[in-house]
Amino acid sequence: MTIPPPHDPVSVAVELEKLRGTMAEGFARVDGSLALLVQRGDQTDKAIDDHEKRLDALERNRWPLPAVAALTGVGALAVSVWQMASH
Repeated sequence: MTIPPPHDPVSVAVELEKLRGTMAEGFARVDGSLALLVQRGDQTDKAIDDHEKRLDALERNRWPLPAVAALTGVGALAVSVWQMASH
């Protein structure tokens, strides 16, 4: 067995500096991606809130179909009674 030659401390420091730069670049890229995802999530939340408000407004202002159906039925009954009373 041979003993590995001792490494030059300067070359080790240079390699560590390269590794640090690579890691910093990777973390910066991940941070940018996370910031983009947070921004998209915020935009989605705003869109959902907008849709909820619009849906609530539509539900409040919808045409009162059950009331119209009841009035139509009462009107038809009144016309029928009036026609039977006139004969």
